[in-house]
Amino acid sequence: MFLGGHLMANWSSWFDHTLNGLIIGNVYALLAVGLALIFGVSNLINFAHGSVYTVGAFIGWAAITYLHTSLAVTIGLVIAGSALLGMAIERIGLRPLANSPRIAPLLATIGISFVLDQLVQLLAGPDPRALPNTLPTWRLQLGSGSIGTLDLLIAAVGITSAAVLFGFLRFSRLGWAVRASAQDRDAALQMGVNINAVNQTVFAIASALGGLSGLLVGMYYNNISPAMSFQATLKGVVAVVIGGVGNVPGAIVGSMLLGLTESWGVALFGTPYRNLFAFLLLIAILVWKPNGLFGKKKGLPPEPLTGTFVAPSNPVVVPRWVWPSTIALLVALPLLLQPLAQGAYVLTTLTNAWLYALLALSLTLVAGTVGQISLGHAGLLTIGAYLSALVAMDLQVPVALSILLAGLGTAVIGTLLVYPAFRLRGHYVSIATLGIGEIVALVILNWESLTRGPIGVSGIPPLAIDGDALDAGPGFYWLTLAVVVGLALLQSRLLHTHLGRSFRAVREDDVAARSYGVSPSRYKALAFGFGGFAAGIAGGFTAHLYSYINHETFTSQISILAITIVILGGMGNVAGAVIGAVALIGLPELFRVTAEYRMLIYGITLLLLVRFRPQGLLGTV
Repeated sequence: MFLGGHLMANWSSWFDHTLNGLIIGNVYALLAVGLALIFGVSNLINFAHGSVYTVGAFIGWAAITYLHTSLAVTIGLVIAGSALLGMAIERIGLRPLANSPRIAPLLATIGISFVLDQLVQLLAGPDPRALPNTLPTWRLQLGSGSIGTLDLLIAAVGITSAAVLFGFLRFSRLGWAVRASAQDRDAALQMGVNINAVNQTVFAIASALGGLSGLLVGMYYNNISPAMSFQATLKGVVAVVIGGVGNVPGAIVGSMLLGLTESWGVALFGTPYRNLFAFLLLIAILVWKPNGLFGKKKGLPPEPLTGTFVAPSNPVVVPRWVWPSTIALLVALPLLLQPLAQGAYVLTTLTNAWLYALLALSLTLVAGTVGQISLGHAGLLTIGAYLSALVAMDLQVPVALSILLAGLGTAVIGTLLVYPAFRLRGHYVSIATLGIGEIVALVILNWESLTRGPIGVSGIPPLAIDGDALDAGPGFYWLTLAVVVGLALLQSRLLHTHLGRSFRAVREDDVAARSYGVSPSRYKALAFGFGGFAAGIAGGFTAHLYSYINHETFTSQISILAITIVILGGMGNVAGAVIGAVALIGLPELFRVTAEYRMLIYGITLLLLVRFRPQGLLGTV
């Protein structure tokens, strides 16, 4: 009797988890279908989609809180407001980049996401808010489990949206134009299809679905926050990749699989593992079947995502005078800034600029020189910080040596983690590195026996020379600067060797490089190894500077900020990476009045750079 009751309880629990997975999968499907539509027509992963999701949630919250609207009216306002926002994103942010390299609109959507998220935070405040559920609270009993009115609403919205979208694409003239554009954009253009109208329509539909998804999720969890957009984007991208990028039915199936995987993972291992299973599933699909479960069986994009965005078509001839001027710039810049550093705050700010410069040096080699756009570079900082802190604390290794070991360890671990993605191209590389960065943070969170889990590592010893702790004083400032100068000169020298030329050959055309005997995977591994060393050193310095780290110390926003720094200076340009770090990290902090608007500044800077100065301040190399 006891055994039968236990089995019934387990069955009830699994039924509830399965039902919960399907409900969450329905919400993910609203996000993923929009992403799939946009990719099908524009060949673009829209990283601003999660921000539209957040805006939709806050439109619903404002309507319920201030206008006291009914649920039907609230849904209508969310759909209309989100659709208009999507049309504005397409018209103002992306249409001017129609003839740009493929990386330009991708980066533009990241910049738009920064701007929208910051605007929401400035208008509504940074604190989470409750989004009340106005539906009746009764539940329908199904065997040993039950479903509520909100569950039924989410299922109904998902099924209705899928049916309406199917009818639109199958039976309307504009739907035919959307399908034609997705199948062959150039042929559709030649047949008189108005591509701009198609793009506007697709962005309106996708954004309406995304905003509605934000509203439903907010009601389901009774919580919304300006910080919810990034995770929403990630979940939508994961679902799209599972099903097949650009495949709408595949996006729906991928969303259901993602929801079930997360829910069953929670049932087996607990809530902290929910996101870890999602990103492990993403990496598995990218390695096993990059085109997704239902994607077309065709080759990956033939060129890296960067292409001519990072370098002119003719080889760059570097004049002899560039060397001494670069050295003079790297040495003179801190001498000019040092007089400003009379207070501890300013000195710490400039020290942070040098640490970001190390990260930018790492990324400018990987993204600018080899053409592998990494959106998970913050994961390398995390690895370096934890390696240095744990080696110094648990093994009693001198701090200076632990930082060096962290750089070497990050080079090895980072390269091994990214290695499965080396055979990918285009958007898939960005998605894979983004997923790997999230996996690193989640492993740090859950490996409590080694990393201390969510409480983090505290009491990290400071870097000391002759027994004197450097902390955040002038000594630490000049030491980090010396490391930046040393690695910058080493990287500059590397780029003018045969190895540097091979890196650029892989970036420009890895098929042609392979035909000349250059192994793309080998050179990508070398680039990630060198880049991982610089990022690991930066992470180690950061850990010993602040004496406390946890899994949220290095967020994904740092990865995006690093990309912005690299573009600002000029992708592949060593001196540009240093100047970009000072401009984006040092200057906003020196003028404290702008501190609240930093992320808004970063987003606008990225948009302006992509639109008007993609080669950066110092040009690309």
